Amino acid sequence: MTWTYRIAQWLSRLASRGIYRTQVKNVEHIPLVGPVILASNHASLADPPLIGGSVPRAVNFLARDTLFQIPILGWYIRKLNAVPVNRDGGGGAGLKAILDRLHNGAAILLFPEGTRTDDGRLKPARSGIGLTVIKSGAPVVPIRLHGTFEAWGRHKRFPGRGRFRVVVGKPLYFESLRAEAKTCDKDRLKAIYQEIADTIMERIAEL
Repeated sequence: MTWTYRIAQWLSRLASRGIYRTQVKNVEHIPLVGPVILASNHASLADPPLIGGSVPRAVNFLARDTLFQIPILGWYIRKLNAVPVNRDGGGGAGLKAILDRLHNGAAILLFPEGTRTDDGRLKPARSGIGLTVIKSGAPVVPIRLHGTFEAWGRHKRFPGRGRFRVVVGKPLYFESLRAEAKTCDKDRLKAIYQEIADTIMERIAEL
């Protein structure tokens, strides 16, 4: 962790616990070392800092590549371990950057839904996280955030009051699907990506 990251993490914890009385459950499921994908539902702009302040290790986040070109902001988000991705949240360069972080033993936060919910309900998962799981070999830790939509969902211009809960699930490994992915045809491979994505969302929904 850089000092910038440590300070941002401390401020996030201070705000989430002091203002939103955040409860964090089962954080011990997150491995302290080695590559891991943290897969969370996405309801609010508060979600990334909330997770970053709740877990016991540095987390890499996705950020739109154009933000890195803005003076000061670009420097700041680099210090927060941001990964540049294009507008759609992926692309070849974005995927390579994500995989590079994972292959170097980092933890990275991904939102399987791809975007924030409009109504507070979980959205279907996109297949991109399944591709990342297969390509990286990293375990997936599902996370469910409660209360962030009510406090600062798309329907609110500014954050309001509320109470947050961060519930962490047990790691998912997908060993059998990874083995099958090595030899199957392209159609089945695409189905595997979506199957993994759907399974992750199911686990998130159960938390």
